[in-house]
Amino acid sequence: MTDAAFLTVSEVTVGYGGTTVLDRLSLSVERGEFVALLGSSGCGKTTLLRTIAGFNKPQSGSLALAGRDITRAAPDRRGMAMVFQSYALWPHMTVAQNIGYGLKLRRAPRSQIAGRVDEIAAMLGLSGLEARKPSQLSGGQRQRVALGRALAVEPDILLLDEPLSNLDARVRLGVRHEIRALQKRLGITAIHVTHDREEAMVMADRIVILDRGRIAQEGSPEEVYNRPGSPFVAAFMGAENVIALEGTVEGDSVEIASGPYNPPARLALAGRALSSGRFQARFRTEAAEILLATRLSASSDPVAEEGDEGVLHLRGTVRQTSYPGGVWRHVVAIGAAEVSVDADLAVEPGTDVVLRVPPAALFLFEAPQDGAEPISRAAA
Repeated sequence: MTDAAFLTVSEVTVGYGGTTVLDRLSLSVERGEFVALLGSSGCGKTTLLRTIAGFNKPQSGSLALAGRDITRAAPDRRGMAMVFQSYALWPHMTVAQNIGYGLKLRRAPRSQIAGRVDEIAAMLGLSGLEARKPSQLSGGQRQRVALGRALAVEPDILLLDEPLSNLDARVRLGVRHEIRALQKRLGITAIHVTHDREEAMVMADRIVILDRGRIAQEGSPEEVYNRPGSPFVAAFMGAENVIALEGTVEGDSVEIASGPYNPPARLALAGRALSSGRFQARFRTEAAEILLATRLSASSDPVAEEGDEGVLHLRGTVRQTSYPGGVWRHVVAIGAAEVSVDADLAVEPGTDVVLRVPPAALFLFEAPQDGAEPISRAAA
């Protein structure tokens, strides 16, 4: 957390009844930054957003905006505006009345309200729709009206509580790019709650991944995607394939021991915090290459192939093949575990294969301390 942070959340704890939802959580947001709060249901992301907005009061900790303590400030005294998941538009009001509602509450002159509504409507592509009611609008148009109502009051921070979840996939893709472009053009500070990984990746400057009321990892989209700091973050960012390995850390290398389904391999330590023993290896469906075992000589391991130093190879059998679009998806059994692997060509079920996982696509962690075997992808 930096001293110059625009918004600071310091050691905040929030609970409902006897359940702690946010556990001594700290977060900083810079002026003009777009931050996405990402996590599964129940992780605390919406509670954190509502606490920043002032709808939830922390049991301990503090919040400050531009150096001003807002821990106990009322929501309308925080200089923030929120776009809700349901949009929360007044059904009896027109588009113009909904957009100008916050200004009306602030007793702004009618001429000022009218001018601001015209400006916002033009900015969001709503010109000509000002006299319509919400029921006469499409989902994307209603979303723009809700966004316009929030922007009309010129908030210090724009809070977005999964505002795109009610839109169909095609509309959602377009609107999220519109919001991001608008945020950058206006220089607004924005905090966006979502459970959609891709949505967070394309919209945010920084992603904050929450798990059980704490921050599991935060960083740029590229950082959290390519350098996950834990098995939880790796799985949440798409690396759901998981395999158990054993090995020894020697200097700046990890020596993966030969196992029932893998030949030995030497991998660069690459800054990983590992100790010798049991490892958990994770990779994404698109990361591995499928090699037909029949193409490999019976006397040699694929690790000996030229250019394959530092690559993990796994022997398995294709159990299922499907076509989700663009690629063929294969469920490959590797011992008791099952992993999913994409390929341009289909491989028939029952075929013995070798999976080639390059080092840049392999995420290696120490195995869970309880000694349990890593779970299969299906269970994950």
